[in-house]
Amino acid sequence: MLGIGTIAKKVFGTPNDRKVKATKPIVDKITALEPDFVALSDEGLKEKTRELAQRAQDGESLDALLPEAFANCREAAKRALGLRAFDTQLMGGIFLHEGNIAEMKTGEGKTLVATFPAYLNALTGKGVHIVTVNDYLAKRDAEWMGKVYAQLGLTCGVVYPQQPEEEKKAAYAADVTYATNNELGFDYLRDNMRAELSQMSQRGHNFAIVDEVDSILIDEARTPLIISGPSQDRSEMYVTLNEVIPSLTDAHFTKDEKSRNVTFTDEGNEFMEQELARLGILPEGQSLYDPESTTIVHHATQALKAHVLFQKDKDYIVRNSEVMLIDEFTGRMMAGRRLSDGLHQAIEAKEGVHIHPENVTLASVTFQNYFRLYSKLGGMTGTAVTEADEFAEIYGLGVVEVPTNRPVARIDDHDQVFRTAAEKYAAIVEAIKESNAKGQPILVGTTSIEKSEMLSGLLKKAGVPHNVLNARHHEQEAQIVADAGKLGAVTIATNMAGRGTDIKLGGNVEFKVMEAIAADPEAHPDEIRARIEAEHAADEQAVKDAGGLFVLATERHESRRIDNQLRGRSGRQGDPGRSSFFLSLEDDLMRIFGSERLDKVLSTLGMKEGEAIVHPWVNKSLEKAQAKVEGRNFDIRKNLLKFDDVMNDQRKVIFGQRREIMESNDLAEIVQDMRHQVIDDLVDEYIPERSYADQWDVEGLRAAIIDRLNIDAPVADWADEEGVDGDEIRERLEQISDDAMAQKTEQFGPETMRNIEKQVLLQTIDGKWREHLLTLDHLRSVVGFRGYAQRDPLNEYKTEAFALFESMLDALREQVSQQLGRVRPLTEEEQAQMMAQMMAQQQAAQAPVDAGPQEAPAPLVDGFDETDQSTWGNPGRNDPCPCGSGTKFKHCHGRI
Repeated sequence: MLGIGTIAKKVFGTPNDRKVKATKPIVDKITALEPDFVALSDEGLKEKTRELAQRAQDGESLDALLPEAFANCREAAKRALGLRAFDTQLMGGIFLHEGNIAEMKTGEGKTLVATFPAYLNALTGKGVHIVTVNDYLAKRDAEWMGKVYAQLGLTCGVVYPQQPEEEKKAAYAADVTYATNNELGFDYLRDNMRAELSQMSQRGHNFAIVDEVDSILIDEARTPLIISGPSQDRSEMYVTLNEVIPSLTDAHFTKDEKSRNVTFTDEGNEFMEQELARLGILPEGQSLYDPESTTIVHHATQALKAHVLFQKDKDYIVRNSEVMLIDEFTGRMMAGRRLSDGLHQAIEAKEGVHIHPENVTLASVTFQNYFRLYSKLGGMTGTAVTEADEFAEIYGLGVVEVPTNRPVARIDDHDQVFRTAAEKYAAIVEAIKESNAKGQPILVGTTSIEKSEMLSGLLKKAGVPHNVLNARHHEQEAQIVADAGKLGAVTIATNMAGRGTDIKLGGNVEFKVMEAIAADPEAHPDEIRARIEAEHAADEQAVKDAGGLFVLATERHESRRIDNQLRGRSGRQGDPGRSSFFLSLEDDLMRIFGSERLDKVLSTLGMKEGEAIVHPWVNKSLEKAQAKVEGRNFDIRKNLLKFDDVMNDQRKVIFGQRREIMESNDLAEIVQDMRHQVIDDLVDEYIPERSYADQWDVEGLRAAIIDRLNIDAPVADWADEEGVDGDEIRERLEQISDDAMAQKTEQFGPETMRNIEKQVLLQTIDGKWREHLLTLDHLRSVVGFRGYAQRDPLNEYKTEAFALFESMLDALREQVSQQLGRVRPLTEEEQAQMMAQMMAQQQAAQAPVDAGPQEAPAPLVDGFDETDQSTWGNPGRNDPCPCGSGTKFKHCHGRI
């Protein structure tokens, strides 16, 4: 008997069906407009863009412009790339424009889909960012889809690491910008560390389309992006600790693989105490339990983690004597990424490579908070439905499954579960040999580099030719993935490798054409293409006859989504295909998340060696285990976000203040408010409210005013006057400080003074914010222990972080006022002395061995007069000094 829910779905359709159905009239409207746009000339398409942009700026809604914009974009893509978008691709584009995640299967053409909403939203002139998972894809897509935007009269840019500043600014100024999530996040942080507005790259956060949205917004969201600078060098401590750790036995520590944590037992603590005292790291008479030992305990724990939890060739590789981290989800190297809190240094000590100093955080942001800056966000992926709750709760994004252009013809086998890993791998090699014999291409998914290389060894023994794709071969990734659909190809890859590159049956025509042209530059490209396309058609048919691409997974991942991603590599665009998962009770997921009961069941069934259990129930119980792990990981990310939200509110205030300062030409009022606030606080401290004059500490107040503002005020004389109260003293101090600052402005000149105020403010804000970030890091690491006292760590963190922020702002006001109080122009004597020193240094550096008399440098500015600032022109702080000394202005005549 059918349930009520099932009957309702049959009558009304699922919510997803209704969303898809709602786009039908819009798609029909776009198709109806097609003949009008086919009739337009190339210039006519560009003219249409100008017309639509004008209408958008005149206030017409983008929803109203959508049918015409999509029709124009479809025609442009057809002319530029020879690709006419399917109706399902238009649907995906509509969902992205509405701020949803479009779940589209592999091979459905997501790269082209993004051009439709990107074009529509770029008409506002505010820019659109398209986010990819790696630099190769960002460059490839920008070059490929850039032809469509050019056909429409729009500009397209790409952002990549180590890009020249001017080129980067131009890329962000383009109508559509392709970039990786990392580069966007880092540029946001860098922009908020700049000293001048003109140095900033990004121009706001209008609309972003995130490709492989599950990988970027979920998998990578646990780790914040951090820009850091070096701190003190503790190399010797890491090396010494590394010598002690191998002597530990299992009794000395406990390991929790689920939470990836290690702790010393009492016995371990005693052993470490003796060893560290012997080696001189722990001072005599000091115990590891003493508060002074916190840093030593922290580093000892990190050294233990490096040995016990981090495995070479799984979590990291050593390349060119450097420890390179491996992304657990993609199997790719993360160049430039380092583990924090001394863990990376501990791994470097373990591997015996050069130990780089630890870093202190200069600026940080999580991907969650970065992407929530955008006014509108959309995303595309082949797998998002399993994480729909997280997308809705954290980003406010809906997930819509877009139907495939052609029905999926892939056969998905039930999982095969073996008792031991050895039996599983023997069965895998047999399955590969069997399929390979009939020419069926096989993609073998593994969970780590180590396992892919071990399987490669087994296949070599069995005499099966194959390719291995993992972090060691990152550069050839796209080429290897593109070839994975060739007749008889066997490709071993980490589960997520090659995302974004299609596996086409029979191989990739474009790659074959490029290879052939490179091999024979004399031949005509059109002839080469025609020959290769004819060969490819025969190859494609042969692969289809052999059963299409066979995806063979050697293990289940913690996340169902990643398994679905791997499975989805086969069966693109209605192609035949097959997927199968080979598992064993010794796999990480099975071992950590309870395979004991399953082991008993298999023993009871009396399974023979090499036999597998295949049953839908096994699939169900595995999915439950995976859902449990996904739930736990979601909780970790949610918790990280709750803590980061506290810092994010403060980050927005600081970054907002910095921007205001950079945009302002006159900061005198802000500086005055800060100075007055400092005076208020000092008066309140030394002349408490409702106190008698004999209770005032007037000498203390005078000393504090000299220290904070560099002003010697006759506070004691004022206090002796009849009828003078705290408010009167406050007003007089404010007046004196304003007069002193006005005098300084006269001495320096208004423009120079404004420049000094701006630089002092920015430098002080940056310094205080860095200190504050470090304090918050320390607070975060200890606040968890408050739970033992029945207090909520998050509430404690919020309260204390707010108090710390307020005291940081107080310290900021004091330091700015203090520095500006001490600023003074150089005397003529000091200027002459400094010039003489500089000249001497320059002459020493430039003079030949038999140096004769040296000429004074010619000024860069005609009529330059050292004593008259009005003749200096208007040099920037980093420009050459107009006196001709060859040094920067800020180090010469512009020196504060």
